Amino acid sequence: MQAAIYGPAGLELTADEQAFFRDADPAGYIVFRRNCADAEQLLRLTDSLRDLSGRADLPILIDQEGGRVARMRPPAWPAFPAAERFAHLYRAAPSSAIEAVRSNSRALGLMLRACGVNVNCLPLLDVRQEGATDIIGDRALGSEPMQVSALGRAVLDGMASAGVLGVVKHMPGHGRALVDSHKELPVVTASAEELLVDLEPFQRLAAAPMGMTAHVVYTAWDAEQPASLSPVIIEDIIRGVIGFDGWLMSDDLGMEALAGDFGSRAAGVVAAGCDVALHCSGKMEEMVAVAAAVPAMSADGEARLARAMAATMLDDDGADFAETVAKRDTLLALA
Repeated sequence: MQAAIYGPAGLELTADEQAFFRDADPAGYIVFRRNCADAEQLLRLTDSLRDLSGRADLPILIDQEGGRVARMRPPAWPAFPAAERFAHLYRAAPSSAIEAVRSNSRALGLMLRACGVNVNCLPLLDVRQEGATDIIGDRALGSEPMQVSALGRAVLDGMASAGVLGVVKHMPGHGRALVDSHKELPVVTASAEELLVDLEPFQRLAAAPMGMTAHVVYTAWDAEQPASLSPVIIEDIIRGVIGFDGWLMSDDLGMEALAGDFGSRAAGVVAAGCDVALHCSGKMEEMVAVAAAVPAMSADGEARLARAMAATMLDDDGADFAETVAKRDTLLALA
């Protein structure tokens, strides 16, 4: 099993993709808006990926956060609120906010599971900081670590109740970045003591099944390499101080925060300690370069993946989707 996650290019697999994916045998796949037309089509696509892999527990990921980050969109699917809505409610009624975000996340999970998607890259545990880039912004669950932790745990629990795994991101924290890592490399100069605020939600949810690294430099820990490429940050901070022992993926290799060709990026994140390199564009020439550079997933990585995916084998017909959404909306109306 290759230490890579790939994204198909379109609504169905091409012959070239089938041949490449069969040969590469990646650890999993990720779908984007370009792959999502309607529920019937998306289920056919995810079924074809599982059939190709021969693994019933194949991880198929998506970024379906709600708000501005949503791959499955109206009119084929309902819109979901951004995390900020739940953060606002928490300030007035913490228990109601926790139940609202849990209901929202269960509804998200039911919708994804019906389309064959079993991993959602959510929750963001980035602690929102005033003056930072708005790439996090309303995607954050708040600016106070305990609040972010409480709401983040409810997100994980809600999705898990529908058989969908969450991915805590962006480890060890993207909330202080002053620039968008999709476009350039952020450098965070906060002290190690100041960064304890950023680490706290990840520490509290260290038992999460999956996590994603940040393409961000933290000079207090490693002044040269972003977290995704830093053995020091992955081993000492993510695995050590945070105590995370789940399946760890890089953020997207295609983001401009990273330098070098795709082969060197992919090899670099795996060498640094990520279990798997995440490649999202669906461009065949880039995937070929990644495949030539990354090794087979380590025994530890395979064990972490198997442990995580064991929790997704849930038979849930989604019959309570409307009821779950109604409960969420009733609670959000309290804010």
